[in-house]
Order: sequence, then structure tokens, then C-alpha cells
Amino acid sequence: MIRDIKIPEVKNVTLAVARKQTPGETSEWKVYLINNNDVAIENTLVASKGYGEKDGEPQQTSILRHYLETIPPKSAMLIEPIDPGVFHLNNEYWVSYYIGPQIFDKRFVFVPDSIREENISFIKELEMEGVLHS
Repeated sequence: MIRDIKIPEVKNVTLAVARKQTPGETSEWKVYLINNNDVAIENTLVASKGYGEKDGEPQQTSILRHYLETIPPKSAMLIEPIDPGVFHLNNEYWVSYYIGPQIFDKRFVFVPDSIREENISFIKELEMEGVLHS
């Protein structure tokens, strides 16, 4: 029965970890959901968690859940702030949302140390620098 459920491919929706840098201060990092569709996405649920190892010891963060009611077309919305102290972990974001009556679902993972200076680029949708999930 579950094999009969068709979940369509997620297109034009992605995540970004972006920084706001102020002169003389540390950067503030935040995670954003970007909707590049021509329609709004509705009832978005995002579950975030970090997992991996440090010095051979397993590490894990709490699971956080976020609800975003409506994300307008061609816009971005803040999901959560993120601490650079977890950039060495897999940072996973499971995103589910509706377009009309259809549900969409995708898991985005920023692998360990992918959020680093050499991967930072300008993200036009946010008008900020950061790492865009591919």
C-alpha cells in the first residue's frame, strides 16, 4: 500500500546557511528555506538535527521542529539560528510542505565541515553570503 503513494520530486525549494557579518563582531549564522516556485508553499514542517562524531565520540543535537504557515513565491523564510560549534556534524533538515493538495517531502543534509569559508558564496535570494544546499 505504501508503494502506491506517489510523492513528487521537490523542485525550486532549497536551504541555505547564511551569515550576517558585522564589523568587529562575530558572524551570526542562520538557516533559511528558499522558495523559488511561482506559487506559495503552505503548512511547512521542518525537523532539524545534528549528528556525527568529535574526537571519536558520537555527538548528537536535540531535534527541533518548526512550522512555517505560508512561504510566498520567490521568497525566503528564517528557520532557525545555527551555532558554528555544530558545523563539524551532519546538519539535517527534513522539510515537508504543500502546494495545493499535494505534499512534498525532502531531506537536506549539510555534511560535516561543508559550511566553511571556501564554500561561501553570495546568495541573491537572501542578499547575504552563505552556503547554499545543492
